[in-house]
Order: sequence, then structure tokens, then C-alpha cells
Amino acid sequence: MLNSWKLAILALGLAAVALGGRADAGLIPTNVSVVADGSNFRWTYAVVVTTDVKVNPGDYFTIYDFGGLVPGGPGPGPGTGPLGNVVAPSGWNVSSAGIGPTPPGTNPADDPTIPNLTFTYHGDAINGQQGLGNFSAISQFSDRVTSDFTSITHRQVDGRSEANITSTDVPVPGESHNTPEPTTLAMFGIGLPVLGVLRYLRSRVKKS
Repeated sequence: MLNSWKLAILALGLAAVALGGRADAGLIPTNVSVVADGSNFRWTYAVVVTTDVKVNPGDYFTIYDFGGLVPGGPGPGPGTGPLGNVVAPSGWNVSSAGIGPTPPGTNPADDPTIPNLTFTYHGDAINGQQGLGNFSAISQFSDRVTSDFTSITHRQVDGRSEANITSTDVPVPGESHNTPEPTTLAMFGIGLPVLGVLRYLRSRVKKS
């Protein structure tokens, strides 16, 4: 039989394994900010490349179900065109569709009635961990909910393509509440047995 301290260490180890199991390799949104933009709201996503990853021309990421997208108006010049209100760093194009695109091996929730935003890279290869800059779009809404974020990149070591899925915030109409990140839910769920073990140990200390 394992003693109490070994059980606590085992539970903590399982928590670390569960959190490490997230497919957070590739392109990852690290911050989402929302600021007023006229009568609407500009949503800005800071995206980074993780270690040992290469971004090649044609690689992309998709933000699913970006509610209330304000596409922009027709005509020449910056800030106009079908997606004129969407801004990306140099070397990136943006497109919008009700479904996908979805990298192979991922299974994001995707409501076909709400547009997705896909940013596709067309510059020189980007190697290694670094920030890609800010990607932004305008929505009618400021309330947020958790949605899916997928990307397709390549591995530096052998050049193989690699898909990942994680989560990010997107706009929704009306009052909404943040859905806990999957990693937060995993930590909470596995933290319960850890808490139980620690309480058990504490009660034993009090009795001795």
C-alpha cells in the first residue's frame, strides 16, 4: 500500500501529466483585449509561435465563431474592402467563412451561422519561439465566451506538418460569462483528490 505522502505526490504527478497533454504546440493566442471602436469593439489577439515550430507560407490559424463581425465597407484604401476592419501583421492574409478551415486531427466546435476568421501566412519562414504580433477584428459585441482556436504549422526538426487545437475568447451578444479554460477545468478536477489527500494528512497530524 502507498503511504499518504506518496499518494499526494502521485496525484500531483497525474495533474502535471493531464495539463501537459494539451495540444499547445504550434500557434497559441496568449492574450485577448477588447476596446471600444466607435459604436463597436475591436478584439485584438496576441499570437506566438512555440518552441521547435516553423511557420511556412500557407500555414494558418482559425478563430472559430467570431460573433458580430463588422466586415468593413467597399472601396479603395486601408480599412475598407470585404474584411477591411480586420488587421493583421505584414505577411498575413485574412479570410472569413461559416465553416472551417479545420486542420486534420482537430475537432473544433463550429457553428456554421457564425463566421470564422482564418489568417494565412505568405511571407518568409518563421523559425522558433517568438511573438507574431497582434491580429484584430471589429465586432458589434463586447461580451465574450470561450471558443476554439486551431492552427497548422511545421516542425523544425523534420519539416512535418503539425496541427494543434486550443481555446480563446470570442465575442457574443448580450451578457455572457467566461467558460473556464480546459486546462483550468483539468486542474480543478484533478485538484480535488489532491485537496482530499492534503486534508487527510492534516487530520492525521492533528490526531498525532
